Amino acid sequence: MEISKETIEKAFEAIEVAKNTGKIKKGVNEVTKVIEKNLAKLVVVAKDVNPAEVVMHIKPLCDEKDILCVEVPSREELGTAAGLQRPTTSVAIVQEGDSKKLIKEIADKIKPKKEEEKPERKHKKVEEENGETESTE
Repeated sequence: MEISKETIEKAFEAIEVAKNTGKIKKGVNEVTKVIEKNLAKLVVVAKDVNPAEVVMHIKPLCDEKDILCVEVPSREELGTAAGLQRPTTSVAIVQEGDSKKLIKEIADKIKPKKEEEKPERKHKKVEEENGETESTE
């Protein structure tokens, strides 16, 4: 799913605000831990990570835990938004602080699309459990 530039800018802004008024975690290890503990309110992941395998587990983990996840184009911009001198692969907002409204705006833009996808997945899973899988070829 492609995310608009406006949503990406809001994600950066939310990180900057949460950095000053709330609490953020930076880097793939820290972010993975807070997702697994279900503490993250918003996760932002850079697309330009090399090798991609470093962060490819984050989005599915967020989907599993129903945590908002936004992909941004650049590690450099993500690092800057998090107040770092270096690029970073991912950032999680743990305590929103004053960024609560921004996170809600991001969620409103992304969630409706996610809700459309979910019923189809659930339906397919029920069919698999009943042994009624069909080939789509």
